[in-house]
Amino acid sequence: MIGELRDRLALTILLLCLVSFGSAQNPASAPSPTAIRYSVSLAHPAAHLLRVKIAVFPGASQRDMQLPVWNALYQVRDFSQYVNWVRASTSSGQNLPVDEVDKTTWRVAQAQQGFTFEYEIAAELAGPYGAELNARHAFFNLAEVLMYPTDSRHVPVEVTFQDVPIGWRIATALAASSQNSFFAPDYDHLVDGPVEIGMFRDAVFDQGGAHYRVVVDADPADYDIQKIVAMDKSIVAAATSWMNDRPIDHYVFIYHFPRGPGGGGMEHAYSTSIQMNARYLTQNPEYLQNVSAHEFFHLWNVKRIRPQSLEPIDYTKENYTPSLWFSEGVTSTVATYILLRGGLMDEPRFLQEISDQITALESRPAHLTQSAEDSSLNAWLEKYVYYAVPARSISYYNKGELIGFMLDLEIRRATEGRQSLRDMLQWMNEHYAKAEKFFPDTVGIREAAEAVSHENLRWFFDKYVAGLDEIPYDRFLNTAGLRVLKVKRIVADTGFAIVRSFEGMPSVGSVVPGSEAERAGLTAGDAIININGEPPSPEVENQMSLLRPGDLIRVDIKGADGLKQLSWKLGSREEVEFALKDMENISPQQRARRAAWLAGEDEKPGETRP
Repeated sequence: MIGELRDRLALTILLLCLVSFGSAQNPASAPSPTAIRYSVSLAHPAAHLLRVKIAVFPGASQRDMQLPVWNALYQVRDFSQYVNWVRASTSSGQNLPVDEVDKTTWRVAQAQQGFTFEYEIAAELAGPYGAELNARHAFFNLAEVLMYPTDSRHVPVEVTFQDVPIGWRIATALAASSQNSFFAPDYDHLVDGPVEIGMFRDAVFDQGGAHYRVVVDADPADYDIQKIVAMDKSIVAAATSWMNDRPIDHYVFIYHFPRGPGGGGMEHAYSTSIQMNARYLTQNPEYLQNVSAHEFFHLWNVKRIRPQSLEPIDYTKENYTPSLWFSEGVTSTVATYILLRGGLMDEPRFLQEISDQITALESRPAHLTQSAEDSSLNAWLEKYVYYAVPARSISYYNKGELIGFMLDLEIRRATEGRQSLRDMLQWMNEHYAKAEKFFPDTVGIREAAEAVSHENLRWFFDKYVAGLDEIPYDRFLNTAGLRVLKVKRIVADTGFAIVRSFEGMPSVGSVVPGSEAERAGLTAGDAIININGEPPSPEVENQMSLLRPGDLIRVDIKGADGLKQLSWKLGSREEVEFALKDMENISPQQRARRAAWLAGEDEKPGETRP
């Protein structure tokens, strides 16, 4: 996924291979001896069924075909559960023996002359982490529907989409070989290119030498595509200038704005897919800014500045990494800098973001028992409802973002403002991404921080990344003339903890014993369909925060007994919030530090602010 020279060479080889393909629209054509060819039929959108054919070149007498068990999310989701049947045949149509080896692997015998592998798979997972085909559109994370020969994962590949409904178009960052056909140097690159097919609207813009495409699948009444283009232009300009780098010459933003539940974003090497409830988009346009900036910065962090623990990708089991606090959390840190730099965020909103993140972390008892590294390693538990309750886990997004802010301020302090987190990320870009190397997880991050700060920062990483020490926020924020205040307030007590999943509806994580919620019949594990008549928003916690003590809450749930509506009167409880405020008698040096921090710039020697 990194290494532009390597990718260009592989693509050149593939183009030479494609010369022998004949018509890319003809699945019966003899496959190239050096490439794998996929054809995907969209003939049955109402049934959500795909027909996949894979032309596999000659090789060993036994060949294993495998479907990934995970993709997009750090969750084993076993996509083979959607496979209805499989079969294999020779070029003359003779059936070949196929045995199921395990839940996700099929073995083809007598395969030495090459074969066609065919299967039917349901595509019913909506959102940026799924694969979906319906009467309105199709969206694919291809690893969720395409198998691969286990001995040929690193050869050139081509995919052709057939039986595309009239009027539908295709949008993807994958390179086109002909109409409806796309190629990649290998399977990993292919499945890192999501595909949108339908009657979407799109717009294009050029920025800093690269070409960008904005693709939207939604009711036109629910969004303004020109506003989205203007937002993305600001984000792109701010991010590339912050990194002083542009590793791509083309990029695709894919947006879905359904009127039902759903939200989130997924990064890819040359594109991103983002989903957000249409009503929530109207009410909270800043959320789309946050997600878009976060996903675009993944262009560097994760996709090119990549931890060694995530390579090579193992599609058959978990890829454990202790570095998601950096790869995801610090990406959120930088996303706020990008929004500031692009004029999409002001100082009050920036300080409120940090305040909210501190409140979120400190309100979870698990911040005393789970480190940022352990939270990263346990990402594979996020599909389980109980894991998300406050007493069990913290978010590596949340703590990682805070670590990013504090590390930035510490580097600035150590260098008298001459270096920052920006210099650290640029250092990692030069020494890892551009050198075609993966960084050695937390050790590599610490070495980068020490390289730009010229200071031993082991204590910082031992305490706040690997350890359980409370973050002394004032120690870092004071250098920018800020302090953290605790504010107590009375809020509504719902009687239950709500937990979000990356896909599907949020659920009830736990119910307070003896509460009105328990008496109303709410139980842990219930899926929440509506709250007071509205579907849960992507930021469901904010939705719940609007409730007041004494309000009547109506919750539509899907539980063990099916669908039902519960209602009860909310109680009250005391809650502690954290707020960033100016210190008294801020010095010129502190003002200069804060100004540089907000601008995402290093300070000039001797710079002060009145």
